Amino acid sequence: MGRRDRRERMTAAAARAARVLRRLAGMAATLLVTSFLVFASLFLAPGDPASFLVKGRSAGPEELVEIRRQYGFDEPFLVRYWHWLEGVLQGDLGRSYLLHQDVASVIWSRLPASLLLIGVSALMIAVFGIGSGIVGALRRGSRTDRSLMLLVTVGAAAPAFVAALLLRSVLGVQLGWFPTIGNGTGLLDRLHHVVLPAAALSVTFVALVTRVTRSAMLDELRREHVEVALSRGTPRRTVIRRHVLRNALGPIVTVSALLVSGMLVSTAIVETAFGMSGVGSLLVQSVDQLDFQVVQAIVLLVVAAFVVVNALVDLVHPLIDPRTAAAGSAR
Repeated sequence: MGRRDRRERMTAAAARAARVLRRLAGMAATLLVTSFLVFASLFLAPGDPASFLVKGRSAGPEELVEIRRQYGFDEPFLVRYWHWLEGVLQGDLGRSYLLHQDVASVIWSRLPASLLLIGVSALMIAVFGIGSGIVGALRRGSRTDRSLMLLVTVGAAAPAFVAALLLRSVLGVQLGWFPTIGNGTGLLDRLHHVVLPAAALSVTFVALVTRVTRSAMLDELRREHVEVALSRGTPRRTVIRRHVLRNALGPIVTVSALLVSGMLVSTAIVETAFGMSGVGSLLVQSVDQLDFQVVQAIVLLVVAAFVVVNALVDLVHPLIDPRTAAAGSAR
């Protein structure tokens, strides 16, 4: 019996290791294909990088030819892609055509502001989105539930820039509770500055997470084992905590993590609206001024974050919901 148990544990461990390796291989392949598409998109973008580098002044054909040679624009596409990929793997994302600085250092200087914005927004999503979904599910059909669903419908339909304008006008300008522009200095001042942008960024995501949480909780509340536990006199609070919420966490965590991982793109609107100096506003500026190297790097960073988080969620999900692991083992 002991030998059989050891064999089963070894088989399960081998299956988990194979699953992790498959996910890592898939993640690497996805990032490789994405890097190729991101680099190739420059050839579809309007404008000539060589013409951009002369900054609008008239340049003769010989000067443009020299610029293309200096920056490697005259090399074949695959050769340029290979050189660029080698640099990316070594942490070299190229130089900004506009700022004349290393792209990595430019992004790194802007990244803390965007990460703080995303972090506070994620906290709001967890507190208000998951909390509202749980309350709505436990009070299904009540006035509270109907009010929450009305707010969720409005929030899901409100674009980030509309929420930014309303919050900035009411809470920032009229009431003066929060600053409306800039990043702030020092931890407390930065947190004070980031409240309104984080609220504007998280409105739609809170609505989506509320719906997912409410739906997942209602599905678990209808389970037979929940009804049996309640009929046997088990306290409702215990049943909700041990059986309902725990089993509903799988889809809630999955959706929340994927939404948060894609927030870096959404920060472009909010950071521009509130005059923040982050990666999102840098992306808008780079697209507007055709700074191709910076645009490439930010798009690749966004996709990499989404792919990595997706892979981590897929690996963590069986730990949150053991039924997933059991189903995978059965297959």
